[in-house]
This record gives sequence, C-alpha cells and structure tokens, in this order.
Amino acid sequence: MPKFLPIIGAFLAVAFASCSTQTTSNNQQAVTDTSGAGDPVETKAPNSNYKPAFEGQTRIAGVKTTTPYEHKVLFSSLDKPWGITSLPDGRLLMTQKTGTMRIATTDGQVGEPITGLPAVNANGQGGLLGLTIDPDFSNNRMVYWAFSEKVAEGTHTSIAKGKLSADEKKIENATVIYRATPAKQGGAHFGGRVLFDKTGHLIFGTGDRGDKENRPLVQQLNTSLGKTFRITTDGKPAPGNPFEGQADARAEIYSLGHRNPQGLALHPVTGELWETEFGPKGGDELNRIVPGKNYGWPTITYGIEYSGEAVGDSQTQKEGLEQPVYYWDPVLSPSGICFYSSDIMPEWKNNLFIGGLSSTHIARIVIENNKVVGEERLLANEGERFRDITMGKDGALYAVTDGGKLYRIAKK
Repeated sequence: MPKFLPIIGAFLAVAFASCSTQTTSNNQQAVTDTSGAGDPVETKAPNSNYKPAFEGQTRIAGVKTTTPYEHKVLFSSLDKPWGITSLPDGRLLMTQKTGTMRIATTDGQVGEPITGLPAVNANGQGGLLGLTIDPDFSNNRMVYWAFSEKVAEGTHTSIAKGKLSADEKKIENATVIYRATPAKQGGAHFGGRVLFDKTGHLIFGTGDRGDKENRPLVQQLNTSLGKTFRITTDGKPAPGNPFEGQADARAEIYSLGHRNPQGLALHPVTGELWETEFGPKGGDELNRIVPGKNYGWPTITYGIEYSGEAVGDSQTQKEGLEQPVYYWDPVLSPSGICFYSSDIMPEWKNNLFIGGLSSTHIARIVIENNKVVGEERLLANEGERFRDITMGKDGALYAVTDGGKLYRIAKK
C-alpha cells in the first residue's frame, strides 16, 4: 500500500447482516498542522495538460490522521440512500432515491420507510435527493428536501417541505415551494443539496441537466439551471440576494456557472458557503461561494469532454470568472460534503469531508486561509460509492453509500 494512503488496518471480511468494524490506530499524538505532509494522494495521470492557476490548486501534499479511529457498517440494506442529516435527538434522517425517508439510530436500528412525499422521477441521476431540517425542528418538525419532479415538459429540480408526523411514519402536508425552470428531458445533473443558512433561509443548487444544448442557459440569469439559490421557507427570493431588483435576472439566484453541484456546507467558523461540483472528464471542483459570483461553467473548466475533446474554447481562466479553490483531475466524483466541528477529533476540526463516488473513498480536505493545504483518503479499501456524509451530534461522521450502507466513522 502506498505510504500516502490512510492507515486503515486489517479489513475484516464479514457479512453485513451484522455490524462490521475496522480500526485505524497508532501511538502518535493528534496533530493539527501539516508539517508531516507527504506526496500527493493522487498518482494517476491527469486527463489534460492544463496548468493550475496557482500553486496548490490541485494535487496538494497528502496528510494522515494520527488519532486512532474506527469505522463500522451500521446497516447495509438501505434503498439507494442519497441524503443524510442529524435530528436534534442525535438520530439520523435519510432520503432514499426511490422516494422515501428513513430514520436510523447511531447504533444501526433503522425504521420503516416514511411515506407521504410527492412522487419522484428516479430515472438516471434523479429521485429523492438532499434534505435538511428546520432550525426549529424540535418545535415544528418541518423537513425540506430536493427531488426530481416529472411534468409534461420534462423534469424539474424541485424543493419541497412537509411536517414529520408524530409517529414518524409519514410526511404531512407536503408542498412544493420551488421548481427550477425550464423543465428538461433527461435524467442527469439535478444538483440536489439543500441547507439552511445562518439567517434562516434555504440555499440549494441545480445542475445544467447534462446536455450540451442546455449549457448556455447556465450563464443566463433568467433561468434556473446551473445556479445556487437562496429562498425563504415559502419559496420566495430571500431578501438581500445579489441580483435583487436587476432586470432580466431571477432574484432567488445566489451564484451561477455551475455544472452539477452536489455538495453544499457552511464553514463552522466563517459561516461561508462551500460547494463541490462534478466536472466533465477531470475538473471536479471545490468552490467557496461568494454571492453574485460566476463560477465559469461552461466557459472555463479544468476538464475535457468524455469524448476527449476540449470543452468549448479550452479555457481554464477568464477575467470575471471565479477559479476553484481546488480541483481534481482525474475526478473525485464529489457528492455530499460536511465540515467537522467537534472537539472529539481535534486534528479534524474545521476540515472538510467529501463523499467520493467513482473514487470510492471519503476525502479529508485541510483548509487554511481559504486554501487547501492537505488531502487524505479515508475508507479507500471499502469499494463503496460514498453519496453523502454528515457529522452527528456525538462527534462521529456518518456516511451513506449507493450500495445501501450506513457507516459510522469515529474516534476509537
């Protein structure tokens, strides 16, 4: 095993009908710096010969977690889980792509599917997607989620809300509050993460819907494709948005120029919005989202078409367009993300954790002064597509995979 991969220990090949455990440990003290950084974790050749805009924008030095930790598979038969978040009592609320939610305890007891949600179009990359709970959930039990909604003209990325019933068997009074228009045919690039900002408004992202002919709409402020949005809980544009009052611009737009954003998280110290999105062949991005900024797709990218040709004019930089804080080539296939904010694992504090799909690992990203200074690959031997990740109330990380598994990753 290359020296830069995380030291995971001996893998126990056990049936997932029961909980499996794997431990990483050594005798070193936890560290919070990157003085022991080694070679970059990525060793494969990139898909293109593009040069980064600045040092450290890609293939940063590898780091290793020194605190002993372990991971467990708590449950292994979820139905295509897509989103996961913590409830106030510490349990976990999850979406299943096929159209239901489930609740799990942190020891792996999973309830029956929660019904009552609007029908989803689960073809391709669509279905029931990301979710979040109201900041006042303990009193109002409100849940918000993104899903792909089929209509006569095609499919929308839509945002809905509803109340979790007292018996936790259904969502009551489910209501669609926003539809990203225009609706498009096809089953790709829905975006789909949703969260609350510090002012009590919803932020979510949409993709370009996957077809080349849709790409120009990403750069148009009168459409909802390839954007992040900030809305009220009733689906109206949130006050103070960057394009408020601008002619021919949708007031709900927060940023533009995104290909397929599937990771959104607020930094626990600065409160700033961070985002991951899929590039084409190469060029997956980590962005710090500034209101009103344009993140470039499809005008600039560090990826190429799957056919091998350049995207557009093969530009990676252009005045007025934002550079990613970090990019991956070959791709990470970044899905859900979360920042770690607990004191239980001090060396992870304020680090970003990214669920990797085709890369089949969880990426730990060390960020200082808005720059990536270290990268680590966790659970790289599991062979799982990590779809979403969250930090639990107990300071552990919880992740779900396309294969139906629920993981707990915590200090030993």
